Amino acid sequence: MAETLTIALSKGRILEETLPLLRDANIVPAEDISKSRKLIFDTNHDHIKLVILRATDVPTYVEHGVADLGVSGKDVLMEATTKNLYELLDLQISKCRLMTAGVVGQPLPNRRLKVASKFVHTAKRYFAEQGIQADIIKLYGAMELAPIMGLADLIVDIVDTGNTLKANGLEPRDHIADISTRLVVNKAAYKTKYGQIQPIVDMLNAAVQARG
Repeated sequence: MAETLTIALSKGRILEETLPLLRDANIVPAEDISKSRKLIFDTNHDHIKLVILRATDVPTYVEHGVADLGVSGKDVLMEATTKNLYELLDLQISKCRLMTAGVVGQPLPNRRLKVASKFVHTAKRYFAEQGIQADIIKLYGAMELAPIMGLADLIVDIVDTGNTLKANGLEPRDHIADISTRLVVNKAAYKTKYGQIQPIVDMLNAAVQARG
């Protein structure tokens, strides 16, 4: 009998875009995830289970081997300090950009910058690589308020259409990274369960390629 494989999925927009890809790879939840309050789901395969997590928790579950595979945004992976996982596949969904943004037309002050972001590690790395001295202020939401209210000179945040920035008098500035959703695997599981994991990776890859 095959060993159980657990795939950790990120809640929200990523989940909505991941489920059709999984279906194309012949992995279908046994019930409608959107209509259930459960967090663990059986699938059409006796040995494959899906677990629904907050996006930021997916790398942690995979790193500790509680989940064998995970579906996670590149922004979350860049911010995570996890070492015990491989990035196997770009699923080409939930695409956006990680950027700096500031008040429209406002020049940066001639001093150490104040930058607000939930992507603290990524922001620190980026400004260090640019040779710019910056203090990073951790915020969990409503980033756009920080420059407007004088908490920060810039923010580092995900930009999709840019409409939210525009509506709040901000403009995108520097491009830090292109973001999309990735399939990651626990390093130990990839060795011990390779025969079960690789066919899933191949099927997902084929599904991604078929979408072109």
